[in-house]
Amino acid sequence: MLDELGQREVDLGKAPRAGSKLRVEFDIRQTMANWVGVDLTRINGLGATAVLKVLSEIGPDLSRFANVKHFCSWLGLCPGTKISGGKVLSASTKRSANRVRQALKLAAMSLSHSDSALGAFYRRLCARMDKPRANTAVAHKLARMVYFILTRGEAFVDQGQQHYEDQQRQRSSAALRRRATALGFQINPIGTAT
Repeated sequence: MLDELGQREVDLGKAPRAGSKLRVEFDIRQTMANWVGVDLTRINGLGATAVLKVLSEIGPDLSRFANVKHFCSWLGLCPGTKISGGKVLSASTKRSANRVRQALKLAAMSLSHSDSALGAFYRRLCARMDKPRANTAVAHKLARMVYFILTRGEAFVDQGQQHYEDQQRQRSSAALRRRATALGFQINPIGTAT
């Protein structure tokens, strides 16, 4: 049925040899990529079955959602902040039986041992909050990636765990410098001893 929906020709590289176990998954990936126009399985954590579940639920056209916030809210991955008198009473996500949400949360859970930037992001969140909240936050990030890839038609490129950690180190040192400047101090990096 997916072959009939394929309108584009997306190149996924060289196909594995015929009869191998990888050939079946490659054919499914190729068919889905031809249908949508991009390969969503390149996103870390999203396998062929997860992408098939996502695409069967939402389809390739996301024009019914005004923006990415509406899409994530429909999935039930956005925190619903209840504020009264300037005080946050609750910021939890609503419960939902949405199949796309379930697939994205499973994909997020599979990133715990990944050497990708998303895996490093998941582990960083797990260090500062409990695992279910971190799982929901990473699923929200995956949902945003899926939305932008489907609407813009750009290919996903993983920067890697090292790039993510370097970026976080630069952000924390810049924040430390800003705080020190606000307090009237100056921070100088330690020179390497020779």
